[in-house]
Amino acid sequence: MMVSTRGKYALRVMIDLAEHGSGSYVAMKEVAERQEISLKYLEKILPPLVSGGLIEGVCGKGGGYRLTKDPSEYRVGEILKLTEGDLSPTACSGDGNETCDRAGECRIKPVFDGLGEVITGYLDRFTLADLASGGDGAVPAPSAGGVRTGENCCGKRAEKQ
Repeated sequence: MMVSTRGKYALRVMIDLAEHGSGSYVAMKEVAERQEISLKYLEKILPPLVSGGLIEGVCGKGGGYRLTKDPSEYRVGEILKLTEGDLSPTACSGDGNETCDRAGECRIKPVFDGLGEVITGYLDRFTLADLASGGDGAVPAPSAGGVRTGENCCGKRAEKQ
């Protein structure tokens, strides 16, 4: 599984709304400037977040977007599923995915089904609040427990200042 730019930018937008929204609407122009993402690209990222009920928008003066619930109630996995689709590592793994003629006797399918469960389980351990509080670039300790790795999203050790 590889998370696309769309998925990474969706997370950045959601973090920005968590940090700057406080329940009020935030203009996407402001988010675009802070996150260095073009408005045109944001227009492609926002619809699945709105249709999934994660954010809501209002047009006109004073309008923008805001979170529909507290940042601690969002899971990273749910955000990525809305923007990326299925997070399974192969087309035939996971629930409801396409099957092949060999599915009943396939010896590797259970391995990839298990990997998909690990990926989903790991991503769902982190909340939007966890990410918003991790301002030093280090992977925050997940809400549901786990080990703090001290690595940023590029797999590099975060430098202490």
